[in-house]
Amino acid sequence: MSARLDDICAWIRAAAPTGRITSDSRRVTPGDVFFAYPGEAADGRTFIGAAIANGAAAVLFEERGFAWDARFAVPHLAVADLKASAGPIAHAFYGHPDAAMFTVGVTGTNGKTSCALWTAQALAQLGAGKGEGKGEAAAVIGTLGVGLVRGRAEPVFDVTGYTTPDAVLLAGELDKLKSAGAAALAIEVSSIGLVERRTAGMHFDVAVFTNLTRDHLDYHGDMDAYESAKLQLFGWPGLRTAVVNLDDAAGVRIVDYLRAQRPDVAVTGYTVEEDGAGTGAAVFDGIEVLRASNLRARPAGTEFQLASPWGALVARTQLVGRFNVSNALAVLGALLAKGIELRAALDAIEALTPAPGRMQQVGGQDAPLVVIDYAHTPDALEKTLAALRPVAKERGGRLWCVFGCGGDRDPGKRPQMGRIAQHADQVVATSDNPRSEAPQAIIEQVVAGMDAAGAPWQAVEDRAAAILLAVKQAGKADVILLAGKGHEPYQEIKGRKIPFSDADHAALALTARLTMMRTN
Repeated sequence: MSARLDDICAWIRAAAPTGRITSDSRRVTPGDVFFAYPGEAADGRTFIGAAIANGAAAVLFEERGFAWDARFAVPHLAVADLKASAGPIAHAFYGHPDAAMFTVGVTGTNGKTSCALWTAQALAQLGAGKGEGKGEAAAVIGTLGVGLVRGRAEPVFDVTGYTTPDAVLLAGELDKLKSAGAAALAIEVSSIGLVERRTAGMHFDVAVFTNLTRDHLDYHGDMDAYESAKLQLFGWPGLRTAVVNLDDAAGVRIVDYLRAQRPDVAVTGYTVEEDGAGTGAAVFDGIEVLRASNLRARPAGTEFQLASPWGALVARTQLVGRFNVSNALAVLGALLAKGIELRAALDAIEALTPAPGRMQQVGGQDAPLVVIDYAHTPDALEKTLAALRPVAKERGGRLWCVFGCGGDRDPGKRPQMGRIAQHADQVVATSDNPRSEAPQAIIEQVVAGMDAAGAPWQAVEDRAAAILLAVKQAGKADVILLAGKGHEPYQEIKGRKIPFSDADHAALALTARLTMMRTN
């Protein structure tokens, strides 16, 4: 394959000596080489004409089931199974830009975004690269986009629209990040991205597994296929360390797989103990385990006792909820895998704050506390509500849940989420990203799972109106969870992305509430 890779890269450089490569016809600039192959949603070969019109100097295309149109008068090369080989070709073309970076891949249903961002932020503070130098930059790629972290500065993200970008685009982004000084990388690795081979051609020093719960069944079909997709990351050639959640049954199976199939990979497990008993830690003799116990909610975070082979310490984080303690342990495992000393690693974790749209707080001063979170799966919604229950109790108020379910995605989880939402005291079912579906039809499927004897609920199709209703009706000590959209700056409706921010609408609703109280 390497000889073939060299030949293809030589052809690309000869055909377009000053250009870059891309698989998105909209991003083509004069002199670029366009990669055309069938994708998840569309066949890139149908956009060859558009790419050439935008200035593509040459085209690589998947030859199966396609005949080159002679009207396309540019150099072109047919490549068998281009979709599978696009990543290795792209990474070879750019000279394997991630090779010198300390690279952490994070997979799991929930927690990927927080873990990837926090890992990059901690590495930027502590010494990002494969050496020991401090002050280096760390890159992060995932749901929030592509960002570069320097020191304690917040990253500015270039939004891609994907958790894990397309293989060719990803290689190009890594090349830019390397040029910008990135010495480390934390990247969300989605199950779909693994199946679609978007990370093919990359290397990983550390693979992190957070958890596995119901999601993406519209794509994978069943949970077994979903889990198998995640497992691919832990069989990655050259992987050095796996950091695995032992409180998750799939995590236990990953450890079993690593022991049987990849004894060359070091394993660090982590567990959050409940009432002094870890769910899975005792099962695994011979692996290093991070244990958090004695969790205590604090006014602005969580304190816990950490026990590990590296030492025992008390951690005081700025993160709310048991699930965020679990995420913090995952990040700690990645930092320790790099050889960072425990106290320094924990200091960096204690400085971390919630990722955008993850337990993000608005209001709370003489007004309801609004919490914005991306929770869009049954498990995530349940854990987020559980994390906010003691916050509401401490404030002496009720817990509200305003949420919806996305259209054109697994409909089976909708009634489940309706049932889980009733763990709150008040529920408002509304729209999320309805996409091509009728919003009211989705809401009806959600409320079908609600128990008439459970928490009272209302249905308000318009999300802005739902947020306003909850903020106006809530008491000033109440906590309102806006779940499902998190950081997203839009609502996707009938093929259009309409500007919409939960945080902005929460702030507007709180202002309207204050104005109304002053005029009454």
